[in-house]
Amino acid sequence: MSHDLENNKIISAILIAGIIAMLAGFVASKLVPEDHLEKSVLEIDTSALESASTGGAPAGPEPILALLATADVAKGGALAKACLACHGFDKGGPNKIGPNLYDIVNNAKAHSAGFAYSDGLKEMAAKGERWTYQNLSAFLWKPAAYVKGTKMSYPGLKKPQDRANLIAYLRTLADNQTALPSETEIAAEAPKEEPKAEAVPAEQAADAALVDGKTPVPATPKMPAP
Repeated sequence: MSHDLENNKIISAILIAGIIAMLAGFVASKLVPEDHLEKSVLEIDTSALESASTGGAPAGPEPILALLATADVAKGGALAKACLACHGFDKGGPNKIGPNLYDIVNNAKAHSAGFAYSDGLKEMAAKGERWTYQNLSAFLWKPAAYVKGTKMSYPGLKKPQDRANLIAYLRTLADNQTALPSETEIAAEAPKEEPKAEAVPAEQAADAALVDGKTPVPATPKMPAP
């Protein structure tokens, strides 16, 4: 009998403790309401990532014609060493995985006999296209973007000075070197500057606002000279 009484006391104590805990939580939630942050305290700027994935990179290769006259041929030759696994540079040398590049500047596209060029490059050759300075720059910038289905897996040479140096080196690999770009050609390739908007006098701006049905902003009165 006494044993059952002790058990009942224990159960009653547990129930009372549970009820007290529930009441304490209820009262605390009323006295200290839970606030939710409207935004994260730590904000991460992802604009750079978004720019890189949605067009932050240049749409095409930067101009290089103006850089060719002062390009570093030695640095271009050093860059060309990375291509030796796939290309030959000596006169009369054989094709490798890629075609021999001797006398490439201003030569016809797909000109190396016996090499199996991609269909995209053969189509360009059929149109009479040549490896001009600008065409070489565009190809070296991103081969896959310049020639559809190209066999060249190289991702591209992004720095304009590197492309100018490499092309300047390729220019030397010929019996008769191609002439450097003229001032006219350089000027034609240079980015065009947008015309600057001319300042409109305050009186004309006010008249234009009246025509448009807008309330003109009063012009600051000119003070007479002392």
